[in-house]
Amino acid sequence: MRQLFRLTIAMLAICHAAFLTTGTRAAADFPPLPPLCSDIAFEDDAFVACTVDPQQYAIRLHLDDATGRPYGSVTNFARSGPPVLFSMNAGMYLRDLHPQGLFVEDGRTISPLNTATGEGNFHLMPNGVLVITQSGATRVVPGPTFRPTNDIAFATQSGPMLVIDGALHPAFSENGTSRYVRNGVGVREDGVVVFAISRDEVSFGRFARLFRDALHCPNALYLDGFVSALANDDEIVAGGNHKAGPIVSVAPR
Repeated sequence: MRQLFRLTIAMLAICHAAFLTTGTRAAADFPPLPPLCSDIAFEDDAFVACTVDPQQYAIRLHLDDATGRPYGSVTNFARSGPPVLFSMNAGMYLRDLHPQGLFVEDGRTISPLNTATGEGNFHLMPNGVLVITQSGATRVVPGPTFRPTNDIAFATQSGPMLVIDGALHPAFSENGTSRYVRNGVGVREDGVVVFAISRDEVSFGRFARLFRDALHCPNALYLDGFVSALANDDEIVAGGNHKAGPIVSVAPR
């Protein structure tokens, strides 16, 4: 079954037109990207962007494996999780790898919305929530405006927001000194979802502008930094092999 799925992935990779074609570092430097994903350059930095029509592809969130324990890393998920086109870490987590904020999986709330104040990126307000409904409609909303509804299938809270109604997060400088490999998610006005990860260490300001100016997402959410990773159905293709709590995957419907 998995071999058939991988054959389908290979056919998609051949047939799927690239969303963005601007070149970056040589493709030979990295494993092949999964379908829906392309290398892009923005402000002299290299990124990977994966564009997903949620009406054609299923976006799901995962935490525990079949034994009831967290997968623990994107690498573990790629090797032992269900067949997918790609996966990525999807939100900040506690020492035990459980979500730091809201986490809904298959309609079940595993962790409630975190409204506490504190230090760190998660508490750089506003933080935000990635929401996927039963119909597949996907949105990114600031944490303070999130309201639970009966049609939510998946949700993960992280922070900070990168772009809020077309404006960059007010705490970001143009190109600050904090530099990490970062990943995030945004939603375009047409409902298409864009996941992105930097190839190299970048600032918050540049990463946020990527979503606003190059990926055209009026709302975008930071998923994490340093631990960021993107995998195909077998291995990491961008980022590194680090611990991860929540994981997001994309597969054909």
